[in-house]
Amino acid sequence: MFLVVAVVLSILIFIFRGEFVRLEGYGLFGLFILSIIGNATIVLPVPVVLTAFLGGAIFNPFLVAVVVSLGATIGELTGYMAGVGGGAFVEKDVRIQKVKKWMDKYGLWTIFFLAAVPNPLFDLAGIIAGATKISIYKYLPIVWAGKLIKFGIFSYLGANSAGFIDKFV
Repeated sequence: MFLVVAVVLSILIFIFRGEFVRLEGYGLFGLFILSIIGNATIVLPVPVVLTAFLGGAIFNPFLVAVVVSLGATIGELTGYMAGVGGGAFVEKDVRIQKVKKWMDKYGLWTIFFLAAVPNPLFDLAGIIAGATKISIYKYLPIVWAGKLIKFGIFSYLGANSAGFIDKFV
């Protein structure tokens, strides 16, 4: 059941992603909600790094990194819950098996690294974490730490590029 809900939610967010952009007008709270929604998709790309980049150009980049990373971490619960509900699916997918081997070898460091580096594989790590019953109390802090690094870099890049962009606008 969790798997079906996560997939349907992902499809709806992907289809209506243009509508969610209006949330940026609500400041840091809007960025928080956007990052939850953007990370609630499974495997379908929604550019949350762009939210952090643009948010960093407008608001305090440290606050943007904290807010976006917290929202992103909450959003990643859909992948985790899909894994809880779709454990049998994990055994059949070749890409998931590759990430599972990394997790077997490196443990939570795999989740941290995949959360910290922009890549499409993090959703698979979340699914595996749920399917292998990694404690949510271990999963959430490690995801947040990785996301904080990633979104911190992008928000500070956005803050430092604002003057450069203004020259062309």
